[in-house]
Amino acid sequence: MQIRQQLLFRSSPAICPHGVWGLVPVYLKHLINPVKRKMLHTSCQLILQSRAKRCGFLVNCLIGTTIDNSNNEHRTCYRNGEEISYDLYNESICELCTEGDVDKAMRLLSQMEGLGFHPSFVSYSSLIAALGSVGRTLEADAIFQEMLWSGRSRPRIKVFNTLLRSFLRKGLLTLADKVLLLLEDLAVERNQETYEILLEYYVNAGRLEDTWLIVAKMKRESYPLNSFVYSKIIELYRDNGMWKKALGIVEEIREMGLRLDKRLFNSIIDTFGKYGELGEALEVFEKMHQEGIKPDFRTWNSLIRWHCKFGHLDTAIDLFNEMQEQGLYPDPKIFIIIITHLVEQGRWDVIDKILESMQGRGHHKSGAIYTVLVDIYGQQGRFQDAEYCLNALKLEGLQLSPGIFCVLAHAYAQQGLCEQTVKVLQIMEADGMEPNLIMLNMLINAFGNAGRHMEALSIYQHIKEMGITPDVITCSTLMKAFMRAKKFDQVPKIYSEMESTGCTPDRKAREMIYEDFNAQLIR
Repeated sequence: MQIRQQLLFRSSPAICPHGVWGLVPVYLKHLINPVKRKMLHTSCQLILQSRAKRCGFLVNCLIGTTIDNSNNEHRTCYRNGEEISYDLYNESICELCTEGDVDKAMRLLSQMEGLGFHPSFVSYSSLIAALGSVGRTLEADAIFQEMLWSGRSRPRIKVFNTLLRSFLRKGLLTLADKVLLLLEDLAVERNQETYEILLEYYVNAGRLEDTWLIVAKMKRESYPLNSFVYSKIIELYRDNGMWKKALGIVEEIREMGLRLDKRLFNSIIDTFGKYGELGEALEVFEKMHQEGIKPDFRTWNSLIRWHCKFGHLDTAIDLFNEMQEQGLYPDPKIFIIIITHLVEQGRWDVIDKILESMQGRGHHKSGAIYTVLVDIYGQQGRFQDAEYCLNALKLEGLQLSPGIFCVLAHAYAQQGLCEQTVKVLQIMEADGMEPNLIMLNMLINAFGNAGRHMEALSIYQHIKEMGITPDVITCSTLMKAFMRAKKFDQVPKIYSEMESTGCTPDRKAREMIYEDFNAQLIR
């Protein structure tokens, strides 16, 4: 419990002004302040009253005094003269976690423990899942350690998988390895989901050997190689320049009698698109329709992205409009790609038409993010300040999620606006969300675009100090920053370090090292 209490209030912007990284825990001394403790108790009282009313209880809160030297107040909540039950506390925590209100769930947990109750296994599991889903991995780990310490029940594989996924998403390989070791120590068997989590991470990180080890273990332990596994194998071949071999997997799938589903179609379309085989990608897209499989966001995003990259911008815009006609709201990430190319060509009239079309489909409120993105890339300059930008979005009633912060950070990073990219991360952390490896990669990209390679290197060093394992994207982005600064002698060192961490350099990284070699020959 002590570990979790050290981290309990770290996400509160009012009492956690520790900068962008959010690595400094807020210790129990914050609880000694009577004013803050009173505010906490008042908040918990309101939560309990609200939850109790929803459950049909009448709540009266009586005030007692704890036996300590600080004379702090201690509230005990009663239902018709009887203290609120253990079950109601656990039910409330689980419902708050389901609703995504993690802060209230954590405060209610503190109130519950203050009254001498210990959370149930389900409450612990709900809190770990909710904290992990919003990137608050340190707190999730603290709750997990408290769960183990309580000894009430042995954690099930679902809890281990939740933690494993959270750690790997942030690149915390040391913590992920500890989870796997603990699985063995407690004799908890891995399941299909465990292997799929590891497989997804290794493919995305470009760890070729580790990927094949996982596939071999799955075969050895008789776990089925389903469409998810095959789609990841296709992506692995694709990212390593073996796109024809990737498509050969499709024939193997057909021979096994495994039906191509949406995930496999998406992997095939993306493989064709990445290597400029746009005609074949559209043919597969049409076949997808013929087999009655409805495209999702990933399908449309892949087609639009690769058409933009290979100069077929008008086709990309047609696909963008068709996606909306199918009832799918555009992904801000793909919108960035479109407006980037349109801005480069100076086609502001097309951008205006796209925004008008989106508003005409009834996307007024959520469309604020798209207006902001256009402004960041445009000439008005109203939203060149990240804080003003985020406040404007809040006034529009837009719920700021980690995805929105990620999109805005990427937009500022592409423009080389380093300070604004950092500010987005600071505000994100103040709102209780921890920056992950993706956002830190964007920060490296921002410094690289601005020609500030030493700052990019400092972020890279900071990533390693945080215990996060850099992936292929991290190293490739850093190499690009040094190449822009004409520090070609440092590029092979970064490349070698990438290989030493277990990452298999992808085609982009190999092309960079080749360009570096040619540049040195020219010099």
